Amino acid sequence: MKSVPGIVLSAIVIGVSLPTAQAHHSFPATYLVDQEITLEGELVAFMFRNPHAFVHLNVKDKKGNVTRYAIEWGGASQLNQQGVTRSTFKPGDFVIITGNPGRNPEDNRMRMRRIERPADGFKWGFQGEDFQ
Repeated sequence: MKSVPGIVLSAIVIGVSLPTAQAHHSFPATYLVDQEITLEGELVAFMFRNPHAFVHLNVKDKKGNVTRYAIEWGGASQLNQQGVTRSTFKPGDFVIITGNPGRNPEDNRMRMRRIERPADGFKWGFQGEDFQ
């Protein structure tokens, strides 16, 4: 029969490890990492959080139809180290984003590789500081 301290220790180790293991996923399973597309439009939301931040972007096509894209970025703690903060973007900012498209085009998803805001010259990801 196992000892109570051993069982408790095992439960703690599993409990601490489980959230970390579930938080990570394979980008190639979700995104076409060998392809890049560029979108430009109005930023409608910036969710600065861990494990990954998200930018939501309204993109107009040539006919004026608007499609909302969810664009996955690095985690808040990582972005913060690179100078990106909760207040770096606000709704209404016009941005140009390049990244890997989602495997299912109907999901309107992208993995961010680069972002720029022409209004003030802000750029991220142009010198290798994007997340892996």
